Amino acid sequence: MLATVVLLPAAVAALSALFGWRRWVAWAGVATGVGVLGGGIAVAVRVLGDGAITEGGILRADALSAWMVIVIGAITLLANLFAVGYLGAELDQGHTDPSAARTYGALVHAFEAAMLLAVLAANVGVMWVAVEGTTLATAFLVGHRRSRGSLEASWKYVVIGSVGIALAFLGTILVSYAAQQAGGGAEQSLDWATLVSVAPRLDPGVMRIAVALLVLGYGTKVGLAPMHTWLPDAHSQAPAPVSALMSGVLLSVAFYALLRFKVIADAALGPGFMRGLLVAVSLLSLLVSASLLLAQRDYKRMLAYSSIEHMGLISLGAAAGSPLAITGVLLHIFGHGLAKSVLFLASGEMLLTEGSTRIDRVRALLARRPVLGGSFGLGLLALLGFPPFSLFVSELTMIRAEIAAGLVWAVAVQVVLMLVIFIALLDHGRHMLLGAADPGDQAPIRTRPIAAVPLVAGLVACAALGVTVWPAEQLLQRAAALVGA
Repeated sequence: MLATVVLLPAAVAALSALFGWRRWVAWAGVATGVGVLGGGIAVAVRVLGDGAITEGGILRADALSAWMVIVIGAITLLANLFAVGYLGAELDQGHTDPSAARTYGALVHAFEAAMLLAVLAANVGVMWVAVEGTTLATAFLVGHRRSRGSLEASWKYVVIGSVGIALAFLGTILVSYAAQQAGGGAEQSLDWATLVSVAPRLDPGVMRIAVALLVLGYGTKVGLAPMHTWLPDAHSQAPAPVSALMSGVLLSVAFYALLRFKVIADAALGPGFMRGLLVAVSLLSLLVSASLLLAQRDYKRMLAYSSIEHMGLISLGAAAGSPLAITGVLLHIFGHGLAKSVLFLASGEMLLTEGSTRIDRVRALLARRPVLGGSFGLGLLALLGFPPFSLFVSELTMIRAEIAAGLVWAVAVQVVLMLVIFIALLDHGRHMLLGAADPGDQAPIRTRPIAAVPLVAGLVACAALGVTVWPAEQLLQRAAALVGA
């Protein structure tokens, strides 16, 4: 079952490489999203009934893994459905060519397979390899348009991402060394279950260095300050479906790795050490996001800086560390993924129709393109934490848990910075969405159904998740219990 979930997107990557960009191949990618989402639900049901499951000693799933597979499946479905029309429009407009479209199809599904492998790996070394695999795939996807800006962003992403992943590798090696010294055995020193069992006996000095490297290394992939500088360039230059996948799930997959190591670190060092690191990178990320959003002029970069904000929010939630806090973190990961994917997909449609990513060149969207403008506006409201969207619930849950954990001063700083971000995003959104259409403009333009469906579906799912998590409540609680203490 677990291998099938990983191999589904890998198979479509092979089809794309063999046959190039074909409409039936694109629809096979949509079917893959359905299959991964369904597979995640099936894994969740089995995990809730039988506990953690393993396959071949390489793949392992528990409640946390199952939750992440469902998140990846949902965002993959939205992005791949949007891509059916998006790549066709890019070909028609001359923004890409058949060769680049073939590469896109192969790499985007390989990227999806790598993310699934990362969250289903039984071995933290395999998890590291999978996260590195996402870097290799997305580096070429960021440079898809082969413009000067996209190639520069791709190069910057490779350089900074490679530094980050190298630091994570060193941290992983030190954890393995500490496990061997604690009697974990060389062959099992990277096995997740073994690391958890020997965690209380791990050398504290080695683990402090290892955890610092892991937070800095995987934090680079998460987009946390101070290693965040690749993110605005990469997310603003990548094709819209890739931006949706990178912001919606790749950042969260990297954060999943931090959550896994947090369990080991807390058992070895107590909760205070990693809490301090997470609070520091969280507040620094919020400060960076708030300061740069105020004067932002590009709506795709605006969304990228918003991703840095939300990764900062979940980092502070993880710092609190209680089951309630981790429940809020996991709910926020899903809600942010849905809202941000809708916004990046909508931004892709805007770029195709408006011809610019500058905020001052997009006006009166609600009057001129009601479905597109409405989707973008509601996505912004979701991102800002308005009810009934799930981010309202998850942010309140995390704040409540952070106060209970004694992080009142950090919450106060967080709320002030969130208020600045709130004002900045509302102001930018107002300029893009409101106003009357010019007399010379044609009647309101219909958004293509193939683009409108994933936008509406993502918003509906985000709102439904905010109203009730009943179908997944037990899974969410089990997942939170694995990390929270």
